[in-house]
Amino acid sequence: MSGCEHRHLLVVGAQRCGTTYLSRALDAHPDVTMARPSPPEPKVFNDADLSARGLDSYHRTWFAHAGDEELLGDKSTSYLEDPQAPGRAAAMLGEPHVVVLLRDPVRRAVSHWRFSTANGFETRALDDALLADLDDHQQWDPQRSSVSPFAYLRRGRYAEQLEPWTAAFPATTHVLLTEELLGDPAVLPGLVADLGLDPGRTPVPDGEPVNAAPGDAPVLDAGVARMLEGYFQDSNARLAERLGRPLPW
Repeated sequence: MSGCEHRHLLVVGAQRCGTTYLSRALDAHPDVTMARPSPPEPKVFNDADLSARGLDSYHRTWFAHAGDEELLGDKSTSYLEDPQAPGRAAAMLGEPHVVVLLRDPVRRAVSHWRFSTANGFETRALDDALLADLDDHQQWDPQRSSVSPFAYLRRGRYAEQLEPWTAAFPATTHVLLTEELLGDPAVLPGLVADLGLDPGRTPVPDGEPVNAAPGDAPVLDAGVARMLEGYFQDSNARLAERLGRPLPW
């Protein structure tokens, strides 16, 4: 395939915010194709060596299936928290569209704990695990996970993580909120239009959860919940200011 015939899209995160759901919804549009195989995620721009291999290698590895779709999409949730990733992406792709999907950071943290528990990373109770992340970075095995499975709270400080992306791609970074994506059927076609594609060709998602953690969602202790809401207060305020509107959580 010839890279000059396509534009690029990066769905950069955040983790446990519905990015797999969004990726599949975008992939269903006839003018979009997402990287394959997925999983695993490409994570090319988290790695200096992989990025240095260049555009042709990127296309051969992840988009060999592509035909005449206009937009090639890479969904890698590790990108959002890597401040080096925007520069590497710009060096290879120029000015891609960047989509960031965010949700209530307390709910995200609980979902993250469920995911880490289900995948054998976490053995602590919910409250203990989340409170431990208030204190310090916790050791983890990079051979088992490309990013820390214990960054329950730090990964929800969205305003800080957004800055390198909006600085690198001020005109093409699109921030969506999970609560609105799932609750308002106009959000997905609106994004498609912002990506320069025909929103009328957007299939309607079935609304079923994708990649959900197994079992019933646990109930966070009320006192711990208030503590975490205080922890996120400043970051949430800066995010709302950046978006120019109140947050739905």
